[in-house]
Amino acid sequence: MLNQQAIDHALSQIATDLANSMPGELHFQRLVSAMGAVLPCDAVGVFRLQAQTLLPVASFGLAPELQGRRFELAEHPRLRAILASDVPLHFPADSPLPDPFDGLLARDAQRAQDVHACMGCSLHINGEAVGVLTLDALDAHAFDDLPDSTVAAFAALAAVSLHNLALIQALESACEHQRAIARDLVSEALQLRGHLLGQSTAMQHLRRDITLVAQTPLAVLITGETGTGKELVVRTLHAQSARADQALVQINCAALAESVVESELFGHRRGSFTGAHADRVGKFELAHGGTLFLDEIGELPLTLQAKLLRTLQQGEIQRVGADQIIHVDVRIIAATNRNLAREVEAGRFRADLFHRLNVFPLAVPPLREHREDIPELAGHFLDMARSKLGGERIDLSPDALAALMAYDWPGNVRELEHLLLRASLRVRQRSAKRGLVQAAELDLAEAASSSPALVVADANTLGLREAIEAYQRQLISNALLRAQGNWSQAARALQTDRANLQRLARRLGLSQIDA
Repeated sequence: MLNQQAIDHALSQIATDLANSMPGELHFQRLVSAMGAVLPCDAVGVFRLQAQTLLPVASFGLAPELQGRRFELAEHPRLRAILASDVPLHFPADSPLPDPFDGLLARDAQRAQDVHACMGCSLHINGEAVGVLTLDALDAHAFDDLPDSTVAAFAALAAVSLHNLALIQALESACEHQRAIARDLVSEALQLRGHLLGQSTAMQHLRRDITLVAQTPLAVLITGETGTGKELVVRTLHAQSARADQALVQINCAALAESVVESELFGHRRGSFTGAHADRVGKFELAHGGTLFLDEIGELPLTLQAKLLRTLQQGEIQRVGADQIIHVDVRIIAATNRNLAREVEAGRFRADLFHRLNVFPLAVPPLREHREDIPELAGHFLDMARSKLGGERIDLSPDALAALMAYDWPGNVRELEHLLLRASLRVRQRSAKRGLVQAAELDLAEAASSSPALVVADANTLGLREAIEAYQRQLISNALLRAQGNWSQAARALQTDRANLQRLARRLGLSQIDA
């Protein structure tokens, strides 16, 4: 039975929250929690409309991985019907339309129960749809006595909240822009935020720092372990900058031989060296007016570091083999998984270049330091896996999610993505229908012991020289496997020079895995 006094108090509290300053995520969570406490439902969801997709803003009583999912209207007829209706919509228990939240109720530990009662209301501002509010319950008669007017009142407050959040984000992202384009900026900012996932304190701090520095011309040095998402941070920085409509040009300093790095950066004139059959534009010229991303900057040879420093100081480049000076206007973002301060102490990196790049450092946290984001990331990667593999939705069992939360993630977010793709493939092999990833299908024990074992060759069988070469081949192969094919990283692990390592690998017959 409905408690009208409790409902009125909840509505009053939500209205009061609207007048107070608080983070948008906290406000929406208070809203759905208040609704879940006073309405006869098992789950509440608020979703924001972006193009033809509904994105979760906050939920109550739904599985935590929901936050990482995207709901395409073309794939969800119930959500499409709710959005098209001007009044609250109550679906009959025997409706043939699939419910998008079947198997996603938090109280259902096995993620197997279907929703039996479903209501929804579209959210509108000034006559334009901005999202939907959904109510779900396992009891087929849960909403029989729930007035449409009550649902509409909560929906109106949710719509105003969405509108306020959009306005705040528009002011924070570009307060100097005209109101006429504020809406487009909000849409872009929200889309980017949806890709840089995570609501943990660490990720909130990272997004805050990105917003702080994005609109400035300052050089940014991004540090972090392999697989943490440094390239995603770069794209977010560029997209939020004043240069967003210009090029973002990338060069991987570790992937090029020393002999061609200068040409790649600065370009060359035809005939300036053997093989230079035509004039070539370098990355600095391509990035003029935009952003140049120097990935793996710690691998740049010392001889090129001096030339790069001169370019950053003077804003000028000179193509290899040319006398002409070319002025360039480029914003520099660099990234590395090395400790450049230590590289400076060791004499492998120029101190003046380090300080020129390290104007605004951004450290991307390893996944083990923001484990609370794993459910959202998992939901996102499971959606990606479904789009690649086809079939219906793939979900996580509570045991599988607990196993993910307990794992240490040496490969960070990239490892999580690949692990869930493999697990989804196993689920899809069983059936194209909605499936559930079990803990045993994650192969976390295998991942935890994925450092390849080293089998020492038998010198009595092979002879001393052959045994030593076999041992060297296995060392190099294992180091490359751990470094995901990065020769510079493998060379550091083996405490040798990259060029020497590659020469040795070719001599040992490993040229087929050369970079």
